[in-house]
Amino acid sequence: MILRALSASVCGPRLLLLTFSDGTSGVAGLGPLLDGPIFEPLHDPDYFALAELDRVSGTVAWPNGADFAPEALHAATLVGGRQHGLSVNVR
Repeated sequence: MILRALSASVCGPRLLLLTFSDGTSGVAGLGPLLDGPIFEPLHDPDYFALAELDRVSGTVAWPNGADFAPEALHAATLVGGRQHGLSVNVR
């Protein structure tokens, strides 16, 4: 099964409430993933709030083209207070 984000909403600075195609739902803290020039605008809470679900790619994207693989969002999602999935290394 291909993992996809089915719903997404901003629930705080650098936080997304996500539901995935595998039934997982929770809050993803994206602060640690916001490294590099494409992600710089996302440090601004007003810009971060422009996040939209891209139903074609099954992920979350911003107007400047920044997005994350659904697997990275899944790994960053807290389910029941615990981080779900594998850790993600971003360079």
